[in-house]
Amino acid sequence: MSIKQNILELGKKAKKASFEMKLCSNDQKNSALSFLIKNISKNKDKILAANNVDLENGKKKSLSNPLMNRLTLTDKSIEGLIVSIEDIIGIPDPIGLTLEEWERPNGLKFRKISTPLGVLGVIYESRPNVTIDASCLSIKSGNCIILRGGSDSFHSSKELVKNIIQSFNEAGLPNHCVQMIDTPDREAVDYLLGMQNYIDVVIPRGGKGLIEKINSLSKIPVIKHLDGICHVFIDKDADLNIAEKVVFNSKMRRPEICGAAETLLIDSSIKDKSMRILSPLKEANCEIRGDEFIKSLDKNFKIADENDWSLEYLDKILSVKIVSGVEEAINHINNYSSGHTESIITNNNETFKNFYNKIDSAIILKNASTQFADGGEFGFGAEIGISTDKIHVRGPVGTKHLTTFKYVVDGNGQERP
Repeated sequence: MSIKQNILELGKKAKKASFEMKLCSNDQKNSALSFLIKNISKNKDKILAANNVDLENGKKKSLSNPLMNRLTLTDKSIEGLIVSIEDIIGIPDPIGLTLEEWERPNGLKFRKISTPLGVLGVIYESRPNVTIDASCLSIKSGNCIILRGGSDSFHSSKELVKNIIQSFNEAGLPNHCVQMIDTPDREAVDYLLGMQNYIDVVIPRGGKGLIEKINSLSKIPVIKHLDGICHVFIDKDADLNIAEKVVFNSKMRRPEICGAAETLLIDSSIKDKSMRILSPLKEANCEIRGDEFIKSLDKNFKIADENDWSLEYLDKILSVKIVSGVEEAINHINNYSSGHTESIITNNNETFKNFYNKIDSAIILKNASTQFADGGEFGFGAEIGISTDKIHVRGPVGTKHLTTFKYVVDGNGQERP
């Protein structure tokens, strides 16, 4: 069977399963997730062995450290996956909810009721955990899913999907509610993006090149996640103890994730305090690229060029700039941000209000790390991505965001005059 025929068959099977999936109860969906916890725990060694194959291949291909970090599964990260599934089990069923209801003078009763989107196509790169998060969020919200992981995580994803399918079959969910494209051939993505008759939404997770390609080729609506060029601004009214902790965590907790800070802005009135913030980063081997003032503070600091302000490093690198107050910080962020996540460190509520109202990003934090840009931290159990779109959903995409709605109208013989 050709790649094109194979992808078409996946689409047909998913579409058929989606009509059955809508009828599954919350108990049945939760049972499927419970079986998955059991099977992941039982087969952990097989999952780690498959991941080790991907890691060895990654070393041969000289993947960067950030990519290798994203690719790596450990005992701890698998335990994290299990906790995430448990959290999803605890989330109320988002399907069949009456979102609004009203009655018209003619006696017609209207209800707006939440329903699944249908079939999701999730395309991602070297993050095998997306295989679990996407599948669990999909079925919890009554959707079917076609997964297309990157070649770097192929063996890990395949082993995880094996556990998913077994678990969901044990719970009696529809056959083919979760399927994986089992070829790393890039041609498969092109065919997937043209299957508008079978797939309702495409959700990409990956680098800027992947997102741009999908945006340009897809005939299916896309919930897109652009690069995470996230900023922290230290205001003149900041608590510097908070600033020191938040900046370090925003950059260094996990530098390779989209919620990591890439640019630090410091109010010029406190620029003499800059090394208090930057020294811990330097000690943790974070490369500092700054303006002339920042460069003058340490011989190891580098000059940032124009490109640095719009780079998603995904590594231990931070660009730093002195700005003359909150207005310059706002202008800089609106010029260079990808619309993902920004944080301001301040004790001045008026300054925060100004910052919040003028910054056009999905997530705005006050006195907290940008790394809270995560579906689990928002209480969504997990996320299928962080949307930088403005239509349908924005920010972390959880179960309730993977729904649409239909109107149900109850009448008693009414005719329209």
